[in-house]
Parts: sequence; structure tokens; C-alpha cells
Amino acid sequence: MAVGEQPIIIKKIKKGGGGGHHGGAWKVAYADFVTAMMAFFLLMWLINTTSPEQKRGIADYFAPASVSQTSSGAGGILAGTALGNDGAKASGSSDVIEELAPSSRNPNDGESADGAKPMTPEQAAAAAEDQAAARREAAAFASAAQSLRQALQDMPELAELSKNIIIDETPEGLRIQLVDQEGRSMFNQGASQPNERAKLLLRAISKIINQLPNRISIYGHTSASAGGVKPETDWALSAARADNSRKVLAGAGVDRDRVYQVSGKAASEPLYPDDPMLPGNRRIAIVLLREAPVLPADPGL
Repeated sequence: MAVGEQPIIIKKIKKGGGGGHHGGAWKVAYADFVTAMMAFFLLMWLINTTSPEQKRGIADYFAPASVSQTSSGAGGILAGTALGNDGAKASGSSDVIEELAPSSRNPNDGESADGAKPMTPEQAAAAAEDQAAARREAAAFASAAQSLRQALQDMPELAELSKNIIIDETPEGLRIQLVDQEGRSMFNQGASQPNERAKLLLRAISKIINQLPNRISIYGHTSASAGGVKPETDWALSAARADNSRKVLAGAGVDRDRVYQVSGKAASEPLYPDDPMLPGNRRIAIVLLREAPVLPADPGL
């Protein structure tokens, strides 16, 4: 280096790693906290919007189906016991597992667990067919009820009469009732002929009846008079109303051979027993019967 020249100095500056509270690690923790709070509030919202039936269904879905709960032991799913006596170091009881088929027979003793004789293959096949038929019938009834409700909503002239229709299932079958409302009756006072609004509903019901092959029963009901009196003439009046309703259904295309029974019950079976004079007790009930159809489901048969 020449005389008089200044030396060159190089400085190396080391940047810090951002330790302490100036670092970014807190952002990750905060993001986790916000995510957990969002999940918590979402869970609270779902619990608030679900019905008790839905909550019960969710609980049943996660509950073990083959393990019975007891109040002894650890209080967990197995209640402190093992699944059985078999296996290494097993000392629990096998009664924790429920009998899924208590009536299934042991192939070694030739009879069922409850002492009844085992079913023959023919009987088992017949029972399976009956169960399948019952499921098909239930599905058909549900579809018919939904179709009628949809028709009442889609047709403006029927929408205002939707409160005059009650659809439910009874041991007898699918029941469709035309019920009087205050100021909106199905029959004029003391008359046996259905009025125009009743005829409109009966024609709509006939379309649903024609979707199924089941036979039908038609019942006429009246309400009690003042003081709870049941007039003698109500028997004939309720029977005449049921028969005239049958004629409207027949005129709308319901096969006459499908009618199994037409009867009048007067005020003997009120829809509202606590108030037998209520207008809703005056009604026509049409029941699609739970039985083998009189016509084959397939027209080609």
C-alpha cells in the first residue's frame, strides 16, 4: 500500500432473528384461536337449528349398536368390562354384547332360543316377502300423501282448501279426511250432497286413489248437536254423505269394484272427543286399505 493511502475497511452487519415479542410466532397461535372460535360458534349454531329428532338421530348414529351400557365399572362404552372371556388376560363378562337376534336358533339343538320351533325355509321366505310388501306399501302411501299435498299447493283453487284436508296413516290404512272448518263446510246444513268445494277436493283425491291398487272404505261422520245430543237422523245423513262422496269419486274415474265399504258413523267417532260439537267432527274419511290389492299392480298380468 502506497504511503498516504487510507486502508479500506469492510463492515459485516448481522441482522437479528426477530426474537421476543417482535417475532411472528404469535400470528400462528392467534390464527389457531380464531379457527377454534369459528368452529365453536358454528357448532352452537348447528345445535340451535337442529330439531330434537335430528339430535337424537345424530346421537344414535355415533352410539355403539352392539354394546349395552351399564352404570358399573369405568363408566365408558364397555363400563369397565371386556367384550368376553376369550382371549389373553380377559376377565370381563360376555353379557355386555347385546343379542342382536335373540330368537335365532342354535343349529345344534333344532329350536330357537325362546323355545319356539324354527321356521321352515318356506315360512322364512313368506315372512321376508311380507316384510318387503309392507315396505313397498309404506313407500306407496308416503308417495301418495306427498302427491296430494303437492297438488293442493300447485292448484290455486285447491290451495285455500288445504286446511280442509287431513292425511294420516292408521292401522286400517292411509286415511284422507275432508274436514269441515268454521265457515267452510263440505256439505250444506242438513244436506247429503257434497257442495262444490267438496267435489273439487274429491276429484283431486281420486287422482291419488287411482295411483294405487288398494281398495277403499268411505265413512261419513257428523257432529253432535247442541248439548251433545246425537240425533237419530244423523245415521242416515252420514251414510248418505258417504255414498254421495263415493258417486263423485266414481264419476272422477275410481273403479266401483275398488270400493270395499261405505258406511255412516254419525257422531259416534268424533275427531275431537273433547268438543263433539266442533265443526271439524263433520267429515268424510276415505281410507286406502292395508291389504292385498284386488287388481294386479302390473296391468300386463
